[in-house]
Amino acid sequence: MTPAPGPQSPAAPDSKTATGWLHTARFMTTAPTLEFLPALDLPEIAFVGRSNAGKSTCINVLTQQKRLAFASKTPGRTQSINLFELGKQGVTDAILADLPGYGYAAVPKADKLRWQRVMANYLVTRENLKAVVLLVDPRHGLTELDDILLEVIRPRVEQGLKFLLLLTKADKLNRSEAAKALSIARLQAGGGEVKLFSALKKQGVEEVSMLLWQWAHPSTP
Repeated sequence: MTPAPGPQSPAAPDSKTATGWLHTARFMTTAPTLEFLPALDLPEIAFVGRSNAGKSTCINVLTQQKRLAFASKTPGRTQSINLFELGKQGVTDAILADLPGYGYAAVPKADKLRWQRVMANYLVTRENLKAVVLLVDPRHGLTELDDILLEVIRPRVEQGLKFLLLLTKADKLNRSEAAKALSIARLQAGGGEVKLFSALKKQGVEEVSMLLWQWAHPSTP
């Protein structure tokens, strides 16, 4: 999955600029399906991943807000697309989209299939989608559903959609395991970015923050 050549990335911001920008995140709306999402012309960055991959925790750590993204105590229970605005009040310049976790065994099959369709529809047709962050627990690696998601977004990545494979819970790995997980993930990511992340130890927070800022501000000098 080789991304198409695009405009040169802007100069990286300092970490304070990027983390401060993410800290402005505020709830915008929630929608059960794509049809209920507002049509926007702002760059949108979607967070996706299996239930228990640490998606909500990651969003909360990146935005420095403990309860911005709701993490249900019952995996698979959260079944809406949640949008969050980024930017100073009154000057929103980007959107974060938190998509429902997938793959939890206890969720009824009909619900699983419905959400697979909703997510695929969003990832394929959402016009202002500029980047996808796929969160994966490196102790388990990419699953069949993760592979399906990669296939769904492959055509858009080849057309310039930004993609980050984020290996969460990196604090659970020793140095050798982390190096191996990175090596394997880089092969699977097909040209996308790959980074280690630990919400507990704040590993990767500044690096990921700066990457997201760059993706949302492609024309910023």
